[in-house]
Amino acid sequence: MQKFINELISFYQRYISVLFGQKCRYYPSCSNYALWYLKNENFFIASFKICLRILRCNQLFRGGVDYPIIKRKHNNPARLKKLDKIPKISYFLVPIKQNKFYLIKNFKEK
Repeated sequence: MQKFINELISFYQRYISVLFGQKCRYYPSCSNYALWYLKNENFFIASFKICLRILRCNQLFRGGVDYPIIKRKHNNPARLKKLDKIPKISYFLVPIKQNKFYLIKNFKEK
């Protein structure tokens, strides 16, 4: 289900969004926000947050920068395994509160 929705959003970004131009009041755009949430959060929580974001994307709200906020538990560094190679960094987690982070995409990664 999640893969289907990711493909649907990618189709929208490639073929439909191009016809109408940049209309989203927020950064990242609602479709990017949805993709980021779907890749980094539980499907049901992501769906709920995406619906709230789409409902906020209208003239009654100011817009602006609105990064996804996800919950993560801190990993114990002693439990980390030795890495054979350096992993690719897709997203940065910027702490807000305990166990809550802004999710910011690394645009250098392809």
